[in-house]
Amino acid sequence: MGSVLEKMLVVVFDDEPEARDAFRALSQLDAAGDISVYAEAMIRKSQDGSLTIEQSSNVFPMGTVEGTAIGALVGLLGDMPVTGAAGGAMVGSLEDLDRAGVNMEFLEEVSSKLKPGKWAVVSDISEEVSTSVDQQMKALGGHVFRVTWQNVEDKQNAREMASLQTDLKKLEKEEKTEARAEKRAEIHSKAEGLRDKLHNRLEQAKLRSEERKKEFEAKLKYLEGKMANTRGNVKIAIESRVKDLRKKAEPTQKVEVQTA
Repeated sequence: MGSVLEKMLVVVFDDEPEARDAFRALSQLDAAGDISVYAEAMIRKSQDGSLTIEQSSNVFPMGTVEGTAIGALVGLLGDMPVTGAAGGAMVGSLEDLDRAGVNMEFLEEVSSKLKPGKWAVVSDISEEVSTSVDQQMKALGGHVFRVTWQNVEDKQNAREMASLQTDLKKLEKEEKTEARAEKRAEIHSKAEGLRDKLHNRLEQAKLRSEERKKEFEAKLKYLEGKMANTRGNVKIAIESRVKDLRKKAEPTQKVEVQTA
């Protein structure tokens, strides 16, 4: 089998019946083992640009899609300008993008089709190949958008914390060599401010890592439950996805505050 990838999938439709058929079709593909659907929502875009979740299903313990990647993605799409282009402006927070597992380019591509009056099915899935999904969604009249799940926040945090560490080391060096007491106290105060900022960043990263761990555990529990009740090629596909998720369950942020 090919490499298993976690993806955020959005399929845009002109009307409600098509979207409802697609919602059911993805569940059927999940049952057949072609994909694994962890959370799914059918949304409608109103004339004023707001989004409404009309139907949803998910395997997470939070109980509602608002606590999942789907909820974050729907919120971001609802914040996009009606034109579908952000014009370089940040829509939503870095944390929202990270939770949704997408980037701005993906949001803009989806919004270019998700006009007022349109419907869409949004899903958090694992799949090896896209053929089955694409064929069924296009047969129903859908425009398919997918992106491999991304750690947006971790990469940005790593860069920012590395920069803060460099600045902190410079200040600590200056503090040691500064002879004037008043100036030394000023430098010390700046260094303390940087240490506090680094500490807060690390705490945020730790909390986000714990959230991801819960999400992974919920997905694993769901897949393991299905695996126990399947056989043949379906079971083999699910086993591959379980292995993939376990590999990704390791913490991704291991930055420590260092002082001279």
